[in-house]
Amino acid sequence: MTQQTWDEVGGLLPHDEFRAASEAVVANIEQVIEGKTATVRLALAVLLAEGHLLIEDVPGVGKTKLAKAMARSIDCSVRRIQFTPDLLPSDVTGVSVYNQETHDFEFRPGAVFANLVVGDEINRASPKTQSALLECMEERQVTVDGVTYQLQTPFMVIATQNPIEMEGTYPLPEAQRDRFTARIAMGYPDPNAELAMLDGHGATDPLSGLRPVSDAATVRRLIGHVRQVHVADAVKQYAIALVTATREAPDLRLGASPRATLQLLRTARAVAALEGRDYVLPDDLQALAVPVLAHRIIPTADAQLARRTTDAIVAELVHRLPLPHDRQRSPYDTRPGGGAGNSNGRGPYEPRRP
Repeated sequence: MTQQTWDEVGGLLPHDEFRAASEAVVANIEQVIEGKTATVRLALAVLLAEGHLLIEDVPGVGKTKLAKAMARSIDCSVRRIQFTPDLLPSDVTGVSVYNQETHDFEFRPGAVFANLVVGDEINRASPKTQSALLECMEERQVTVDGVTYQLQTPFMVIATQNPIEMEGTYPLPEAQRDRFTARIAMGYPDPNAELAMLDGHGATDPLSGLRPVSDAATVRRLIGHVRQVHVADAVKQYAIALVTATREAPDLRLGASPRATLQLLRTARAVAALEGRDYVLPDDLQALAVPVLAHRIIPTADAQLARRTTDAIVAELVHRLPLPHDRQRSPYDTRPGGGAGNSNGRGPYEPRRP
């Protein structure tokens, strides 16, 4: 059977159909993850932006459960990799094995040959094994013994890591971190959500009863819809200004890459589509700047001594950078003030209507 590759996705969907499909996935995941709607929606946005997600937080807050819940909500191929110091690159990508019957080598695919790959505690594997993910995360392909194998779409790596316990771990290199579209932290639940978790998770594991509400073909159509979301030139220029600010910041010795600019716009497209818009607002870029950019940058020694986190540095840059003057505010933006649309009735960032 022919595999559907990265470029073979659908086009625009009716807004009602897109909304129904995406909300069904979010509601299904929330049966397992209590009180984390914004985190769940961002994780879905990364999937629809054709990116990869890094979940970084302390143990016991539901990192792996979020990854598993998303995987089980979509009826597609799923593989889980427990990253350990003895994991080999061939366990990830696959290996060629000699077949005595055919007197030839045959390829046995590794764990990355799936639509959703869940990598648990990714920083516990050696850098050699971590590097096995570089090609597949960026190019959607795997090369073994000089032969290139294309991966299916959708393809997403959801990795978890514990930022507190550093003994026996290998920090992710810059090339690996730059391939993750966004980094999120689960955070502790509020008391009401934790009480609901005790009631719902006390006797049974809700993950065991979770059923798919979508499939790979539907996700491909959702991705095709997201690709068509309009991005105005002013929004593109604002995205470049955001990334350029990280390269010029005195507190940073490594700024964000051009790949970061591209993934920032892709994720903004997905967020706009999830909010029911077919165009991106500068506010979308503001909201995504920390999760998309903060894990890619490296602070200077002075900033580290001052205990300044990369999240705080990016948030400060976003606050300092002026927004375009003539702009339309997001309906989800509750801050006072804000601009209006154009005099012709079309918002400054909306596509031209026929």
